[in-house]
Amino acid sequence: MKITALTTYIVPPRWLFLKIETDAGISGWGEPVIEGKALTVEAAVKELADYLIGKDPRLIEDHWTVMHRGGFYRGGPILMSAIAGIDQALWDIKGKALGVPVHELLGGRLRETIKVYSWIGGDRPAEVAAGAREVVARGFQALKMNGTGELQIVDSHDRIDAAVERVAMVREAVGPNIGIAVDFHGRVHRPMARILVKELEPYRLMFIEEPVLSENREALKEIAALGSTPIALGERLYSRWDFKSVFEEAVVDIIQPDLSHAGGITECRKIAAMAEAYDVAVAPHCPLGPIALAACLQLDAVSYNCFIQEQSLGIHYNAGNDLLDYAANKDVFRYQDGYVAIPDGPGLGVEIDEDYVKERAKEGHRWRNPIWRHKDGSFAEW
Repeated sequence: MKITALTTYIVPPRWLFLKIETDAGISGWGEPVIEGKALTVEAAVKELADYLIGKDPRLIEDHWTVMHRGGFYRGGPILMSAIAGIDQALWDIKGKALGVPVHELLGGRLRETIKVYSWIGGDRPAEVAAGAREVVARGFQALKMNGTGELQIVDSHDRIDAAVERVAMVREAVGPNIGIAVDFHGRVHRPMARILVKELEPYRLMFIEEPVLSENREALKEIAALGSTPIALGERLYSRWDFKSVFEEAVVDIIQPDLSHAGGITECRKIAAMAEAYDVAVAPHCPLGPIALAACLQLDAVSYNCFIQEQSLGIHYNAGNDLLDYAANKDVFRYQDGYVAIPDGPGLGVEIDEDYVKERAKEGHRWRNPIWRHKDGSFAEW
């Protein structure tokens, strides 16, 4: 079997799909994207295609190694996202060729379903209590919300009070047993993170995400000591080498590798295994499309320390198209009582409606994250 073509499709709302074709008539799909940099990742995929055309798609480990190590310069969001989508598509091909789901090739699943959470509140969190009640009414047992809007490096306590009040409203709306994750989204700097983490302690959160940016994580030891809430991060880390020091520092409780950013199934499987050795949980990051989610669920199926899965159904980013629009088998993600079933179809298990992909690719997108500014005119972290 030989790879004959790699074709990319930029599709709304903010995704990039990849189809890899073979001379055996078997095709695989992947989702290589960095949100806001789809065109840049697409260019990296096309560069990697020069090596892949004519190769046997089943030699996944070798292809991953060459794509990562063979260009001398390695790592980072663009290259690792390009590799991630290619890796997903290669696993999809291999599973289809053998007639089994990817998780069967990774040792077989150890769970049949996994808990999922739903987003509420939007970029600048609003109407959170109503949103929380709505997702719980739909059967979700966990939710996530942004903790705050823009916050200066040292800001006023009324901003802290407003953030705490929103979380309190959500906790009151859903009761004591629904999981609430609060995402600081890298918007909060160390001085205010120390205050906010301490103030949120009474609300028994499922986790706090990115209390500070990953590049500032030397502050995490001090921040974590201020409360008992688990600390999560990892969506902006891209390889096992990026995660290595996170494990050694022994402060982070939950890692969130993104299977469309951190080298795909091949790399994230290794990252999850490293995490298990340090007794660290895994909650894969996935505010993306159906291929990315299907890849995540293959990892969830075989990783003991995966405990919950992000998914984008109804997320505030999905303007114009949503999670299931591009899936031909729209029942592939079977949600029930806050859990989703692990797909059992061949490959990734999701069948892509290629005609609809081509139709929407005519429109494409140029999605960019917003640029925020503080009242004084200076840049604000989004």
